[in-house]
Amino acid sequence: MRIVVTVDGAVYTDDVEPRLLLVHYLRERLGKVGTVVGCDTSNCGACTVLLDGKSVKSCSVLAVQADDRAVTTVEGLTKDGTLHPVQEAFRENHALQCGYCTPGMIMSTVDLLNENPDPDEEQVRHGLEGNLCRCTGYQNIVAAAQDAARRMHSTPAEDAR
Repeated sequence: MRIVVTVDGAVYTDDVEPRLLLVHYLRERLGKVGTVVGCDTSNCGACTVLLDGKSVKSCSVLAVQADDRAVTTVEGLTKDGTLHPVQEAFRENHALQCGYCTPGMIMSTVDLLNENPDPDEEQVRHGLEGNLCRCTGYQNIVAAAQDAARRMHSTPAEDAR
C-alpha cells in the first residue's frame, strides 16, 4: 500500500506491506533509530512516538495507520540543535541509566505535559504508566517530568529569578 506520512516535519511517500509495524517503518525505512524496539508486545513503551500529537506505542500501530498523519519521534523534538525542554530535563535530572527506555519516556512525558502542564508526582506516575524502566526506580524520571513542566510553562521573568 502507498502511504504519505509526515515524520518529524518531513513528508514521506512509500509503498509498504500492510502488516509493517510503524516502529519498523521508522527505524528501517527512515533511519529513525531513536525509536527503539523493546518488547514487540506493547508492554514496555520504549517505542513510544507521537501520532498527531498523542503518544502511541509504535509496535502496536501499523505503518498504514499513519497514512496522512503526523509522527514525531524523539529525534524530531530537537529543533536547530536545541534540545526540547523534556529532553533537557531528562539530561539534567539524570533520568536515565542504560537509556533504553528513555526515548519512550520522553515522548510519553511530552504528551503528558501537553495534557497536564503542571502534574503532581502521582499524576506523572499515572501518566507514564505503561512505560517500563528496569534501571532507575523512576524517581529521577518523575523529577525530570516535573522539571520539564516548569521549563515549558515558566515565563522569562520566572526564569531570571
